[in-house]
Amino acid sequence: MAAVDSTHNSVPSGDATCVFRMPMNDMTAPDLMKAQVISKPVLTIIKGPQTGNTFELEGALTTVGRDPANSIFLNDMTVSRSHAKIKHDASGVSIEDLGSLNGTWVDGAIVSNAPLHDGSSIQIGTFTLIYHESQPERIETGE
Repeated sequence: MAAVDSTHNSVPSGDATCVFRMPMNDMTAPDLMKAQVISKPVLTIIKGPQTGNTFELEGALTTVGRDPANSIFLNDMTVSRSHAKIKHDASGVSIEDLGSLNGTWVDGAIVSNAPLHDGSSIQIGTFTLIYHESQPERIETGE
């Protein structure tokens, strides 16, 4: 006989494999982009001291670093004063590390210069940012 848990799901006994689905209202990771309307490319911090902040990338050059004079100011000692720059030109958008101490990572690989695509993950110090060129689509997986 199967036991029933407090959510009224049947829980088999023994060594059976179970699939549990987390209700959407119980998710611990917030949907940080749900309220954003994207008209220009943006970077959104999804991990780090300023989680949830979104920065519009305006113009051909955006600087990133710990110095408040940068276009994107990341206030943490793991970020170099002039850490990276993001360039937008006819060939697309790219990020270039400016000789930072901890490096710049794109989609899990350390880079000196790399193209950015919609959904690219960028790690700078303790910050993880996501690059978006368009409104992200929400994928529904429920029944």
